[in-house]
Amino acid sequence: MTTTIVQAGNGVTESAPAKINLFLRLTGKRDDGYHLLDSLVGFTEFGDSLTAEPAETLSLTIDGPFSALLSVEPDNLVLRAARALQAATGVQAGAHLTLTKRLPIASGIGGGSSDAAATLRALCRLWSLSIDQCALEAIGLPLGADIPVCIEARPARMTGVGEQVERLTGLPEVALLLINPGVALATGPVFKARSGAFTSPFGALPTLANAASLAELVRQAGNDLTEPAKALCPPVAKVLVALEAEPDCLAAAMSGSGATCFGVFANLTAAQSAAARLAKTESWWVCATLLRSN
Repeated sequence: MTTTIVQAGNGVTESAPAKINLFLRLTGKRDDGYHLLDSLVGFTEFGDSLTAEPAETLSLTIDGPFSALLSVEPDNLVLRAARALQAATGVQAGAHLTLTKRLPIASGIGGGSSDAAATLRALCRLWSLSIDQCALEAIGLPLGADIPVCIEARPARMTGVGEQVERLTGLPEVALLLINPGVALATGPVFKARSGAFTSPFGALPTLANAASLAELVRQAGNDLTEPAKALCPPVAKVLVALEAEPDCLAAAMSGSGATCFGVFANLTAAQSAAARLAKTESWWVCATLLRSN
């Protein structure tokens, strides 16, 4: 698919939504150590945002609730994405980038990858670049296996190490309650702690007509990293128990390598009510949001 991207004013802003692994199965391991996976991915209405404004050089400012935990070092993924786009296209222009960080750091919901993808999209608009969708994904892939799926930020089935992306026609309209216990959980140690046989791919997806059918898929397909994540970060287990205890929660699971977990709810009102109750009793990061259906 070819996407023509045009300039929009002096500055442009792109959303960087949370990426949710509705299920995550580890199906094997390559010789280079990377795990093969099968995952259904969705994106939420809530997330970070990235603004790009004209400038002579590349620079980055970070604000938002989680800005203090993310430094503006040269190896920051947003700056790496910007430099990669410059190198691939020969663009000499710079940009001042502002990342508003609303998502927890190292939390299993693709914040860094989504930020990098938003950077690529924003700079294509700012610099008036017309880039094939596949080419843009190829620029992002060396920076992170999750970046290609985040570039379009639409429901997808991910296989391989995450670089094989099959776009889906849409998910049912449901609400998610995201909860992070306030503990950063690095991806590497969680994968390393996993043991036992690998899991078979899930197979063909069932018809996902409503929240109940999506919840059933979440329960059936599971997340193979949940047990190692709970062993390394016991609060994950507590979050899952709390979600499962909510009367309107249709299913609860962990996203990615954790520590963020999610509950599936039929509507936003139900998710918000659960969020309000849990926020009164726990000092967790709690966010009720909608899952993007397309």
